[in-house]
Amino acid sequence: MTTTWTDPLTDLPDSLTLADKPHAPDATTSRQPSGHEAAVRAAREAHKLEKRLCRQVGQAIIDFNMIEEGDRVMVCISGGKDSFGLLDILIKLQKRAPIHFDIVAVNLDQKQPGFPAHILPEYLSKLGVEFHIETQDTYSIVKQVVPEGKTMCSLCSRLRRGILYRVADELKITKIALGHHRDDMLHTFFLNMFFAGKLKGMPPKLVSDDGGHIVIRPLANVAEKDLIAWAKHREFPIIPCSLCGSQENLQRQEIKRMMHQWERQWPGRTETMFTALQNVVPSHLMDRKRHDFQNIQITGQADVDGDRVFDEEEFPMAARPGIPVIATNI
Repeated sequence: MTTTWTDPLTDLPDSLTLADKPHAPDATTSRQPSGHEAAVRAAREAHKLEKRLCRQVGQAIIDFNMIEEGDRVMVCISGGKDSFGLLDILIKLQKRAPIHFDIVAVNLDQKQPGFPAHILPEYLSKLGVEFHIETQDTYSIVKQVVPEGKTMCSLCSRLRRGILYRVADELKITKIALGHHRDDMLHTFFLNMFFAGKLKGMPPKLVSDDGGHIVIRPLANVAEKDLIAWAKHREFPIIPCSLCGSQENLQRQEIKRMMHQWERQWPGRTETMFTALQNVVPSHLMDRKRHDFQNIQITGQADVDGDRVFDEEEFPMAARPGIPVIATNI
């Protein structure tokens, strides 16, 4: 693949001219920006957000070879902000990608009470994208099987997964695209570490558990806050999930609250943690399946990346919001 995927968008919205640009108020004036200036500023922020989303999704596609020539990509649409955002950005990238690929939007109508079944077909028809609505009453199965008060996500996910794999085969899909973003991937990492005793995350690309499908997550580099802002800007017809969206006692919700607290206290920590997922050092963990500790031998060769066993590990100092940090050597 070429870097065409990540070329920045160059046209400013509505052909803004230099005279249209909002300027800082005069030092002696504290007037509020006019309606026109506010609109121009909002348009510019939306344009910057679009560039960032396209660049991040395009980079993920390149880094992990997610989409190839001739692929039929099934974009799973739930009605939430993440899947709407994924479809929206992939459609934009499809128009300028260096390869040809098709997009098929697929929604599983699980017959939840009150689900507005008309919204997605109307929205997808207006987009002009190929789509398929699969109707299966998994809601009744989950409500019947799962005891009251227990979380429903596990069973619901298994049922949904099997149905979508079958639909993918019927539609001759080559890649299944899910709307998980950067924050989802970190949440999964901490869920596995805290509750399953594993250093395991949510990979950007994998072979499905049935061995028959390739699943991709093009939003792997995208922050949830940007998807929230994009959904607001694009006015997606969001459909809430009445089956599991209100289960506030979920462990994932607890992890999410924990990470929000960390980010408030230490801005930038989320980005650092996400970078860590891409810089794994198996020799400095304890998994004997990933590193041959038993047969370690002296090499006689100096290694700049080797372990300086008697030296204390040094880490960059983190600053609290608004408080500068001065590094000192004592």
